[in-house]
Amino acid sequence: MILSDLLIAATESPVADASDGSLRQTLFYLGLAIILIILNGFFVAAEFALVKVRISRIERLARDGKAFAETAKWLAKRLDESLSACQLGITMASLALGWVGEPAFARLVEPLLGWAGITDPRVIHGLGFVAAFTAITGLHLVVGEQFPKIFAIRRPEPMLLWCALPLKFFYVLLYPFLTVLNIVTTFLLRLVGIRGASDHAGVNTEEEIRALLREAHVHGNLSRNEHSLINNVFEFDDMIVRRVMLPRGEVAFFDINEPVSKLRELVRQTMHTRYPVCDRSLDKVLGVVHIKDLLNVPPDDEAFDVRTIMRPPKKLPETMPISRVLRHFQATHQLMAFVIDEYGTITGMVTLENVLEKIVGEVDDEFDISEPNIVPEGPGKFLVAGTTLLNEARRRLNIPLEEAVEADTISGLLTEFRQSILNQGDVIELEGAVAEVLEMKQESATSVRFTIDNSDDTE
Repeated sequence: MILSDLLIAATESPVADASDGSLRQTLFYLGLAIILIILNGFFVAAEFALVKVRISRIERLARDGKAFAETAKWLAKRLDESLSACQLGITMASLALGWVGEPAFARLVEPLLGWAGITDPRVIHGLGFVAAFTAITGLHLVVGEQFPKIFAIRRPEPMLLWCALPLKFFYVLLYPFLTVLNIVTTFLLRLVGIRGASDHAGVNTEEEIRALLREAHVHGNLSRNEHSLINNVFEFDDMIVRRVMLPRGEVAFFDINEPVSKLRELVRQTMHTRYPVCDRSLDKVLGVVHIKDLLNVPPDDEAFDVRTIMRPPKKLPETMPISRVLRHFQATHQLMAFVIDEYGTITGMVTLENVLEKIVGEVDDEFDISEPNIVPEGPGKFLVAGTTLLNEARRRLNIPLEEAVEADTISGLLTEFRQSILNQGDVIELEGAVAEVLEMKQESATSVRFTIDNSDDTE
């Protein structure tokens, strides 16, 4: 009885040891597979964080003394090499995962199939492989790819700071191999015509920045006023002075042939701060007078010559961008200038207020009596001032109007479209609307009624 027990123990002991050894090996490979999945996720996160982050933000964090920011800056300045290190790490982790992952998960699944009554070795091996492949692929995609990728895209700065130190260690450790990889990559890129330093982040165009601003506004990160203000800044440099000037027909000026009493009466009627000084018309501009200078003139001094207090006039071409006009005002400290066309004829006048309103919107002082350029009169009907700019009319009326025209205003558009001087009562058919001239002043339409054609919307 004792002998039989010893024989049984002798025969069973090696089996138990083998079973324990197999289990330990399976757990070892399983743990190694999980570590490789995490390593793969680390390199994926580092790669997308490097591509997504802006170097200016990392430099700012480095100046603020943020932990590992200097290391992140070091990696970002060597972007090609750092990305090569990430790609090498991803490749090594993925290959190693395929080597140890499938056997580990297959050995873990095979006993479960045996308990389920499946005894055919070929079936067990096949089902074990399928189950292991599915499990390892799912974990690799979710934990090793998707999760770190999306997190790095949405939080690139903190992710890069977390990854900076171990990534730099890996970079330095495999630097010779990375150098060879970059040389081969550069050679292949030259074969297809790509040369020079890399620029993975790229430079956003104006349209791309506007799209980002619209997205920020939609998601509530920019208020309506902030969005409008930034858009106005983009348009600021594209606009020329002709589109913001006061037309010469609306300019109030001092005539040197008039007595001081009449000049004071003009001031009381118009309430402006600065006035051009002319000899009968704007064709002979002599200078500019500030209202403060006129206050020192005795009211009963009819012999006073306004030319003694005027400043020299400044003239600007009508095609000058208003951004340069603003710099002109800042440099000369004279906040009024006359606009001339290509023939030297004065076509209008521009002030600092005209320029700044294109950024911040309409700014009226205590004496301005302004009316809106576009006033709704009813369904599909609008009363439009003739001086309204075409861009504003297109936006407010939601009609195309004419793009390829030389005119800047509604009055100029109607004149160009009709190919003759307008008359009160003229009716002009445009694309999407009918315009009726209601009022005229000096051969220019001052008030126009637009009737919008909504037939396309009702079909």
